[in-house]
Amino acid sequence: MKRRFCVVAILSFLMTRLPAAAEDPRDPDSPYGVLAFLPWNHDWNNYHFAKPEDIVRAADLMKNAGVKMVRMDFLWADIEPENGRFDFAKYDAIVKILRDRDMGVLGILEYNPLWRGGSYNDAPDQELYIRYAREVVKHFNKDVKYWEIWNEPDHATYWQPQDDLTAYSALLKAVAPAIKKEDPTAMIVLGGLAQEYPFRLRTIYKKAGRDSFDIINLHPFVDPLAANHMTTLKGIYISVKRVMNEFDDEDKPIWFSEVGCPGVKKPDAENSWWLGRSPTEEQQAAWVTELYGDPLEWPGVERIFWAFFRDTGKHFGNGIDYFGLIREDFSTKPAYEAYRKVAHRPAASPQP
Repeated sequence: MKRRFCVVAILSFLMTRLPAAAEDPRDPDSPYGVLAFLPWNHDWNNYHFAKPEDIVRAADLMKNAGVKMVRMDFLWADIEPENGRFDFAKYDAIVKILRDRDMGVLGILEYNPLWRGGSYNDAPDQELYIRYAREVVKHFNKDVKYWEIWNEPDHATYWQPQDDLTAYSALLKAVAPAIKKEDPTAMIVLGGLAQEYPFRLRTIYKKAGRDSFDIINLHPFVDPLAANHMTTLKGIYISVKRVMNEFDDEDKPIWFSEVGCPGVKKPDAENSWWLGRSPTEEQQAAWVTELYGDPLEWPGVERIFWAFFRDTGKHFGNGIDYFGLIREDFSTKPAYEAYRKVAHRPAASPQP
């Protein structure tokens, strides 16, 4: 008994002396994220970030606001401009800017390149997509841990044809092990679900299986002007948790990788969004504060990404262009200050 006590005592002493396992620098321990279109420098987005100094400017503002993770496109057409030829220079520069400021990256692997033919949102050729995904993950494995497989595959704007997620599930099931082969520490993030959340998630569980992704990903937009908006958001969360429990998968993290609303100086018919009248800039700020309150206490909700960081000019032609925490000219809105305040709140003290 005495010998056993000594051994236990020695082990306990060593455990207090051994350094803690190194944290993964790609994985900031923070729930505060944003969606930022930093790679947008094309005619179809009006050259949203045309100058490298604009990306630096945005990154500095994000850091000041307390942003710890940036969701951004890794556009297939940019990275593989010709079949079999890969060019990472543009994304190397953007990722370095973010990592130099201690921000993590959620990379979205999405949209068909022009050389493939068809439309950007056609269901991709599985073999070609896996090749692109593997090359990207292999190249960025030291800087990016999280990879989202496409954007809103349940929405007709971003995936065609809508086939009850059959093609998407097949892609997810095939690409997940390919990514893990390139980087065993990589985490597969489900393409953000945009509607009928529990039903779409159940379909993916049935067709792709729970081992095909590591993180549940939702885009649960609600109208903050509606009296029951938080109840609506909580209902989405609860319904998704029930499906996770149904498939014995309740321990997976849940991310809201897009959620937000417009913030306009003066609401009118021209700047409304799909949920109705656009909130004012002050109402948008109030939603930022509320969103980063109770939902972060819901079990499993790990990260929330405000969409977007910067207004998008006339890209969408409606209130969606005013989703930003900052205006297109980089001036800050009240929502930016609201985000900065919640992101810099002192951490809650652990309960005894």
